[in-house]
Amino acid sequence: MSWIVLLLAGAFEVVWAVGLKVSEGFTRPIASLTTVLAMAVSVVLLAMAMRSLPLGTAYAVWTGIGAIGAFTVGVVWFAEPLTPARVLSAGLIVAGIVGLKLSSA
Repeated sequence: MSWIVLLLAGAFEVVWAVGLKVSEGFTRPIASLTTVLAMAVSVVLLAMAMRSLPLGTAYAVWTGIGAIGAFTVGVVWFAEPLTPARVLSAGLIVAGIVGLKLSSA
């Protein structure tokens, strides 16, 4: 169950990361409110997951989900470049997340 909560926390991290972009420096009220709410939900879910997951694993997976999710949204929605170096780097983050998951109890 903790892993599912952590995945949800990571999903909300993607929402707030995208919200930061869309809010244009917190100048757009609805996007800003969505961003702040997603931040709060994400951190609360992370804290819940950390009740039974190791700190380093939970935090690294949470940030990794956020990083890969934000990278993907950036490429798909914001037409950010998809270069071989960026894909390789994202792949290394995914490999790290998988490695941490496989090595956790």
